[in-house]
Amino acid sequence: MAVKRPANGLKFPAPFLASRRRGGVLWKAVGAEVASHVEREWFGSGPHRLILAFPRPEGLAARPHDPRPTDPARGLKILSGTLALDGGTVRIGADGDPFDTASPSRRFAVALHRFDWLPDLIAAGPDGARRALRLIDDWRRVFGKWNAFSWSAECLERRVFHLACAAKSLAQEGSDAEIADLLMDLARQGRHLIEIAKSPERVLERAVVAALAGCVLAGKPGERLIDKGLKVVARHIDLMVLPDGGHATRSPEAGVELLFDLLTLDDALGQRGRPSPEALSRAIDRLSTAARFFTLGDGHLAAFHGGEAIEQRRIAAALAHDDAGPRPLNVAPHSGYHKMVGGSLEVIADAGRPPLGPLSVAACAQPAAVEIVCAKDRLITSCGWSPEAAGAHAFRLSDAASTVSVGDGSAGRPLSGFRARTLGPWLVDGATKVEAKRHDDVGGVWLDIVHDGWRHLGLTHARRLFLDAVNDELRGEDSLVPLAADPGAAQGPRRYLPFAVRFHLHPEARASIARDGRSVLIRGPNNIGWWLRNDAVDVEIAPSAHFDHGLARKAGQIVLKSQARPEVGAKIRWKLTRAEG
Repeated sequence: MAVKRPANGLKFPAPFLASRRRGGVLWKAVGAEVASHVEREWFGSGPHRLILAFPRPEGLAARPHDPRPTDPARGLKILSGTLALDGGTVRIGADGDPFDTASPSRRFAVALHRFDWLPDLIAAGPDGARRALRLIDDWRRVFGKWNAFSWSAECLERRVFHLACAAKSLAQEGSDAEIADLLMDLARQGRHLIEIAKSPERVLERAVVAALAGCVLAGKPGERLIDKGLKVVARHIDLMVLPDGGHATRSPEAGVELLFDLLTLDDALGQRGRPSPEALSRAIDRLSTAARFFTLGDGHLAAFHGGEAIEQRRIAAALAHDDAGPRPLNVAPHSGYHKMVGGSLEVIADAGRPPLGPLSVAACAQPAAVEIVCAKDRLITSCGWSPEAAGAHAFRLSDAASTVSVGDGSAGRPLSGFRARTLGPWLVDGATKVEAKRHDDVGGVWLDIVHDGWRHLGLTHARRLFLDAVNDELRGEDSLVPLAADPGAAQGPRRYLPFAVRFHLHPEARASIARDGRSVLIRGPNNIGWWLRNDAVDVEIAPSAHFDHGLARKAGQIVLKSQARPEVGAKIRWKLTRAEG
């Protein structure tokens, strides 16, 4: 079966996508800077704040349930005076104000203003709700009217979501004045959220959250916000949720997080007595199917394009509503992924082109990357970069995944400088053509992936994989193939490029090179050994990193080395097979 994935599988309006010419990106950056300045001036103005305040909220209605797991123990820590968020910790005491305290990092500040602490604090019981009310009041005194950072799309979307889900619990412990302030906070911020134009890759998520806030607000003010939010949802949901259930950013984690939001909105609409739009129900079904597809044998999610391998209980919570059970899918053609399963081996491969424009702000230049689970141990993975790892964009390049790297370059790169500040760190110069051919039979699965991500070096990368279900082994062949050249062109001096096939190890996997200097023995937590045999010129075990919630953990990587001449190409063959004994 042949699968050829079109560009993103999407048909966005022209302004949504970036020109592949560098000049086109620059002009878009200039336009985005001007638009952003105008938007900031308007959002901070008195007339805009006045518009957000009316009509006045009338009361509370729905009590949405967010299926995401909470941690009451973290809420109890906040009650004891310790606030830990995204790798940073601040000691605020039992009644301290974290908004009047220097944050240890920008990541901490973003999580603080997103109110990421609120679900765990509510889970700690009535004392947690009362402490949350005081923290919200602390925030409101300084940032309640307007602040460019706190009211940015980055912070506002999650804050409105958390406030909407916690509103009823907070109201049970609040005074009439505190409830009135809470209602006004939710109304103003929900109305502002629907107006934000920046970060168009999250327009669907913002609309879902705005509609959710409308469900929580009683009467006509709530109904108006629901209608506005659902109108935007209707325009974008089938663009962002692909027919196979993948997210348009090609991030498996983004799909699971959107599934959580849609489930919460579906619950809230039901409480308001409004039927969920058919498109929303279809999207929930598709996203659920994709979540099962991207969940590997170790119980964690595949980590591609800015998504991490999220924990098992989070995936279980996302799928708790779905009693249909696993679907026998092995290809996500619109998302651009293939899964190969046989014996005790499981492989998932990126066989699609990177997203374009705003959809690529978290994309990685790692075509044909694989993750491999052996006997339920994830041995081969990627660095697992996510946007939480702020400033670590080097891990989005080709050598940070289990794929091929050539020379010191990459099959694509994130924007930097002025263009990145205004547009976001879009991925540019990536593969433009990725083709995959697959054949399944009783003995195993063949998968061929070819892409042009190395066209700037005059090469294409062809990765051939065969999962032998009979012998329980995976064979691979990575070839660099010269692009068609002009026969009459003058021949220059021979040029050799370093060529490597990388296998990044999970932090819990360990590897050692055998006496022959080539074969590598890999073991995971279950202590089952696997041999990686190959015909590379040289083999090295080098340090690497693996990101978990944006924090780097020490890991290793196996590097199979050779050299390639652009006019001739090169090839490295390898085989992963179970060690005896």
